[in-house]
Amino acid sequence: MPEYELLSDYPLLAHNTFGFDVRAKYAVRLTEEAQIASLARDERVKNAARLVLGGGSNVVLTQDFDGLALLMELRGRHVIREDADAVYVEAGAGENWHEFVAWTLSQGLPGLENLALIPGTVGAAPIQNIGAYGLEMGERFDTLRAVELSTGDMREFDSNACAFGYRDSFFKREGRGRFVIVSVTFRLPKKWVPRAEYADIARVLENGSSDSPQAIFDAVVAVRQAKLPDWRVLGNAGSFFKNPVIGAAEFSALKAREPDLVSYKQPDGQFKLAAGWLIDRCGWKGRSIGAAAVHDRQALVLVNRGGASGAQILELADTIKRDVYARFAVELETEPVCL
Repeated sequence: MPEYELLSDYPLLAHNTFGFDVRAKYAVRLTEEAQIASLARDERVKNAARLVLGGGSNVVLTQDFDGLALLMELRGRHVIREDADAVYVEAGAGENWHEFVAWTLSQGLPGLENLALIPGTVGAAPIQNIGAYGLEMGERFDTLRAVELSTGDMREFDSNACAFGYRDSFFKREGRGRFVIVSVTFRLPKKWVPRAEYADIARVLENGSSDSPQAIFDAVVAVRQAKLPDWRVLGNAGSFFKNPVIGAAEFSALKAREPDLVSYKQPDGQFKLAAGWLIDRCGWKGRSIGAAAVHDRQALVLVNRGGASGAQILELADTIKRDVYARFAVELETEPVCL
């Protein structure tokens, strides 16, 4: 049986980017895939609830966790094969996402540059189907390997099995709590086409940069650093709300009432609204309830100004949701997993 240390009363302060000072009844650092199968047979924790934590960048911990926290530290990144159209790159679930994106570019393998500086780990990326600046991870996804927690059995998932949606996947719904992702393989196209249509990115590139993969990577980093707080300085989980999608008729009625409504028409005829704009129009940017606050530069981001609890962050989020619905009749949905 692979060795691991079962840690008791383990502090999770360093394992969530909001900086909530909560604890897990048990925790284990996972550095080998075989350890997960062994845990399924470990009588000490066999029936304990599981919480998988990579970077902890998409979770709101409202209380101590009465179960086993799996701290993902599975490393490794390498090219595994190629065909006429693409190169396939595999990375361990515990790899830092931004560092992995930077590594692919250093290997001459573009395709993920629009997703630079998104916090978290490689293993968390498919769960959320992370996306930014015109690209979703699902477009570059090939397969992933995951262990079923109850049995320790390994299973491979393709894109269809992952059921990717907008900031959504099988692992966020039916598969939640059932599987732990151990590695992800990405399909990076040999024929690279830049994605630089977003206004903020285009503006940076117009200031003398080319539209090379590295230039887009650098532009994305610059824009994100200008707009979003560093979680190591100000606790946060990035964008807290999804951009809501509404039907054409609902959009037309809302646009008539709000002529400067920020929106993006979708291929299916629906319209995606800018949640940050809706929140800002309700006067929430920069406001707070105690130490839980809305960031003063990006209304999509809720922050911990120091000492806020997960429950206080959720109280703030619920108040914002009610205000947005009262004004726009649009429901906001949270992105992070709340426990």
